[in-house]
Amino acid sequence: MSERKVLNKYYPPDFDPSKIPKLKLPKDRQYVVRLMAPFNMRCKTCGEYIYKGKKFNARKETVQNEHYMGLPIFRFYIKCTRCLAEITFKTDPENTDYAMEHGATRNFQAEKLIEEEEKKIQREREEEELNNPMKVLENRTRDSKMEMEVLENLQELKELNQRQAQVDFEGMLGQYRDLEQQQRQREVEEDERETKEMLERALVKRLRDSDSDSDQDEEKEKSAVKKLAAERPTDILTTANSTDIQGSTAPVKRVQPETWERSVGGLGAKAVLGSLVVRKKPAASKSSSSSSTPFGPSIPQTVCLLLALKPSVSGSVH
Repeated sequence: MSERKVLNKYYPPDFDPSKIPKLKLPKDRQYVVRLMAPFNMRCKTCGEYIYKGKKFNARKETVQNEHYMGLPIFRFYIKCTRCLAEITFKTDPENTDYAMEHGATRNFQAEKLIEEEEKKIQREREEEELNNPMKVLENRTRDSKMEMEVLENLQELKELNQRQAQVDFEGMLGQYRDLEQQQRQREVEEDERETKEMLERALVKRLRDSDSDSDQDEEKEKSAVKKLAAERPTDILTTANSTDIQGSTAPVKRVQPETWERSVGGLGAKAVLGSLVVRKKPAASKSSSSSSTPFGPSIPQTVCLLLALKPSVSGSVH
């Protein structure tokens, strides 16, 4: 079974390659190639700018009777993108560049023009020196003078560099380090002074607070003593431990007495009311049984008791 992709072909024994007819193609035939514009150009017909790197489908041909050191020169045909005018340029192997032929002008070639001008001047000078020996002497004198000027300028630059080299960079760096260290030390001292001032202010404030607290305590004690002294003399009757309060200097909190207790004291105090109340002697059994009630004395006895208490109450109030 034969292979699908044949690598070796069969040649019969009587094969003669010289008998194969050769295809004769014209030497100036053209090929269609894809290329990019090698430089910036401007169309002469419509003024359209064509920038470097723009792609074209160009026709390529070999220039007849033009070679450079055995290398062929190729010509390319492109069309303007706006007016479709034909633009041609060819290779320049001598300058490793491309040369514009017609249809457009090349832009931004100032550097190339300067190089061409320098080459032209050099060529003319060499031609003059070949036929005129005095011109050679003049050119040598001019060159030596220019060389002396260049050497003088170089010497001035060297002196300027030496002048700058005399600066003591190590000393400058040392001074800068000393200044930086002094500044840091000054900052540390300022921080310590500020901290000390803050501590002193806090201590003074604490002492003032303690003094104000002690003054407030003393004022409270004095106000309590004054309040105790300003109380009414009859209030002593309502307190159970009046002797303890008079003997002690510290104030004792007491229960607020009622209005009737402030005026006459407690009703159950027998020592105070004993001299004011006179008990009536018992009469006959009949009169006692008729006048007394099972719940207490009769109404006339109660009225007598109130009349007896009225002078004492009015005196205590005054």
